[in-house]
Amino acid sequence: MPDPHAVAVLGGGSFGTVIANIIAGNGNRVSLWLRNEERANSINLHRQNLEYLPDYLLDDKLWATTALEQAVAGVDIVLVAVPSKSFREVVRDVSGLVSTDTLLISLTKGIEASGFRLMSEILQEEMPDNPRGVLSGPNLAREIAAGQVAGSVIASDGPAVNSTIHDLLHSDSFLVYSSHDMYGVELGGALKNVYAILAGVAAALELGENTVGMLLTRSLAEMSRFAVHMGANPMTFLGLAGVGDLFVTCSSSLSRNYRVGVALGKGQPLDDILAAMDQVAEGINTLSLLKAEADRREVHMPLVTGLYAILYEHRPVVDVFDDMMHTEQAQDVEFVTS
Repeated sequence: MPDPHAVAVLGGGSFGTVIANIIAGNGNRVSLWLRNEERANSINLHRQNLEYLPDYLLDDKLWATTALEQAVAGVDIVLVAVPSKSFREVVRDVSGLVSTDTLLISLTKGIEASGFRLMSEILQEEMPDNPRGVLSGPNLAREIAAGQVAGSVIASDGPAVNSTIHDLLHSDSFLVYSSHDMYGVELGGALKNVYAILAGVAAALELGENTVGMLLTRSLAEMSRFAVHMGANPMTFLGLAGVGDLFVTCSSSLSRNYRVGVALGKGQPLDDILAAMDQVAEGINTLSLLKAEADRREVHMPLVTGLYAILYEHRPVVDVFDDMMHTEQAQDVEFVTS
């Protein structure tokens, strides 16, 4: 057995909570940092995150706090699970509190608005001397909490980081795989949220299984096409962080982005949909950023363009959906081996 770690998980939402609990269940000391003091006290008292994951018992080696300095004191690994819009702020606050040996892992599936920055790039900019990685995959928190088997991918520049995080998280019900394509794994996690909204629209419109199959396949082609322009390996999108995460997020009512799409397809205004949600639907934030970056790079993305027209140009859902499904390039497989 490897020596136990001292770990901080920053972000007390559903995914941050399950990841923190897996780590604690593997014998490590874990501090779970969140901003809400009432919820932190409730977690420590009731051993549950009653707001996001009721009835999910938390390990005694996990404790919650709202004091960031206390949360990261003496830890050798920090996992960041806050929304993308606050990611840089939190990392910047952490930078003066931990040593350069501390391993940093992003759990956030999103993109920063300023400069189209991925979370790994923010880690590099704010804490350049620390080793870093990203974790992503088809990981619906409620299913993980229920003990259902799930797989995730740790991606970093070095095998030592991947090995450490594998040992930290791997269990009988949470399987951890390895990759060296940080950008590909990270982009898979961020971009699939946009297509999950589209899949929800398709479900609300009752377009049929054949149409959904085509939509998912073209979504995979489109997101991998863009990712390759960003420097990712297209083969990454055949794995858990690509097609695996895309399929789950585009087919489950547990996905916040999918639920947004269903509501849109039924004619509900976007502002009303978002006001009723208790956690961030990252696909909404990612869409406008992705559209602007794709236009700048001249990457053909008809599905993104169509969804943008629905959300921000207020074009009729049915009309736009029909247009976007008929304006794809004729090529089927985006990348082939010779």
